[in-house]
Amino acid sequence: MTELSEVRQDPKLLEALHRIAPGTAMRQGLNDILRGNLGALIVIGEPAELSFLFSGGIRLDQAFSPYLLYELAKMDGAIILSASANRIVYANVQLMPDPTIPSAETGTRHRTAERVAKQTGALVISISQQRDVVTIYVGDVRYQLEEISDVLAKTNQAVTTLETYRARLEQVSTRLTALEFQGAVMLDDVLVALQRAEMTTRMRREIERSVVELGVEGRLIKLQLDELSEWVPGDELAMIRDYHVPEVTGGEQAALARLRELPDNLLLELEELAEVLGYSRTVNPMDHAVSPRGYRVLSNIPRLPESVVQRVVEHFGSLEAFVRASLAELEEVEGIGAVRAREIREGLRRLQEQNLVDRYLNL
Repeated sequence: MTELSEVRQDPKLLEALHRIAPGTAMRQGLNDILRGNLGALIVIGEPAELSFLFSGGIRLDQAFSPYLLYELAKMDGAIILSASANRIVYANVQLMPDPTIPSAETGTRHRTAERVAKQTGALVISISQQRDVVTIYVGDVRYQLEEISDVLAKTNQAVTTLETYRARLEQVSTRLTALEFQGAVMLDDVLVALQRAEMTTRMRREIERSVVELGVEGRLIKLQLDELSEWVPGDELAMIRDYHVPEVTGGEQAALARLRELPDNLLLELEELAEVLGYSRTVNPMDHAVSPRGYRVLSNIPRLPESVVQRVVEHFGSLEAFVRASLAELEEVEGIGAVRAREIREGLRRLQEQNLVDRYLNL
């Protein structure tokens, strides 16, 4: 993952973007300041913890409103908001952060903003009067807001890419399911499906991040995103649970974490993915047969609780074993009665039939 991607996904930055996203009163105030060709320095944090930086200023302690924020921006000093940003506590404050804190900014306002954020961890918003841009600082993170129209255009393009990824994932996933029921899975089949699932998941995360920045402007994209890929992260984890080597990986969550940390260029290398699942690089994925435990197939049976899925897999040990099991044998599993046993048998039958139809349509 590139440094820019890491910054974009930083949790502190995402929280800050959520607080100033379109549709919020704060964003309305920032837009009013921009339209008025004004500059501003806004600090959001606990005033008592920030007061050692203050010099001068006016104590207001007034309820926040976009109009009041705009009017106060006409003064030269900083505006101090409470940590919840529901009150404007001070205005026209001169901030005096530690001058030895390194800053790459050139303008006085932006340099002060960066140093205050680094020194206190507060959310600091700097609006440039000359360039009409909004830059936010939180801790060591700096991010310049883009025009919403630009973010929207990029996000729509990403959704189109996600649709392509999802279509390819469905193809390889359908093939993998068919091979699982036939008992003919090779490691290569698993790695290709896992690769496509992770590519889809990463694109989904990037779109989710943009939706945060878009605020109310991203509502329709969020609905589209959920319809396209809401099932993918769960399916990806089930795939890992089916095929990872636990004594090597240390568990499915550890394997998933390593997969998430894999750089984009290494995600294309099947040998790297094999190592994530706990297989040696000396293994030839195209010749190495593997057997699923059955988590992924069972998770696709409607209304089947995770606890039941876990017990079925632990009892039988493999997909093949519980597919061949009789109703009486299924009922032997703790917590599974006659009704649920029939639901599992019927769900497996439907999955096999649907899988055959899907494969035929994709030929």
